[in-house]
Amino acid sequence: MSGKPAQSKSVAGSVAPSDDDRSVAARLFAIVDAFTTPSAVAALSLTAIALRAGLPLSTTHRLVAEWVTWGGLTRQDDGRYALGMRLWEVGVQTPTAHNLRTIALPYLEDLYEASHEHVHLAIRDGRDALYVEKLSGHHAVRVISRVGGRLPLHSTGVGLVLLAYAPTDVILDYLASDLQRFLPQTVTDPASLRRRLAAIRLEGLASMSEEMTIGSSSLAAPIRDRTGQVVAAVSVVTGTGDRSSPHHEHAVRQAARGISRAFGYRRASS
Repeated sequence: MSGKPAQSKSVAGSVAPSDDDRSVAARLFAIVDAFTTPSAVAALSLTAIALRAGLPLSTTHRLVAEWVTWGGLTRQDDGRYALGMRLWEVGVQTPTAHNLRTIALPYLEDLYEASHEHVHLAIRDGRDALYVEKLSGHHAVRVISRVGGRLPLHSTGVGLVLLAYAPTDVILDYLASDLQRFLPQTVTDPASLRRRLAAIRLEGLASMSEEMTIGSSSLAAPIRDRTGQVVAAVSVVTGTGDRSSPHHEHAVRQAARGISRAFGYRRASS
């Protein structure tokens, strides 16, 4: 019998590196996570996936092949890999995303017709705003958001709304962390951000300009469920010249109120 220690193998046949004690499932999920970072692009090379997932190239090759076979990833003509439709099909069937999108869509369409600009629907997932729906016009300002994509809470309109209405411990933890400055206008000072969140709760509206993307501004409002809890946010993203438009502000508020009513929320009479 050989005196060499046995090496553990994954179901995909890869050998687990001695300095990586992650389970096979964790390494499989790390590959998908490579596509979901804030700096993620639509397609990645095998080497890029390996670097982002922290895996050896040989292991990455075998596990990526598993994802391709299942339909979670797809291999493009240039040899790079992109997220496959199977993941999308699974994701949109989750109760939160499916119910929210189904209920909100008519109101999002009304908001789009009123603005012909980008319309976003997002929920909070940890420290990020997770975009679950997006409607866009042909001539709308350029933005980097995408359905299924994530952006930091402090740098987007929907994110600010979701952070403003998050539990106190979540807010305090977020303010205590290092906040990335994407553009000169991005608010990263904890005291300033705390005051901003208080103003959003007071006004029921978040307004920002050129804090994530040059030339774009956002107006966002909270969506509540029947208990009054904020469960999502809706926004319209316009060019910087339109950020103070009363028309857009009214349309965003109306969309948020409509979706909230559809969720069973009724504002207590004063």
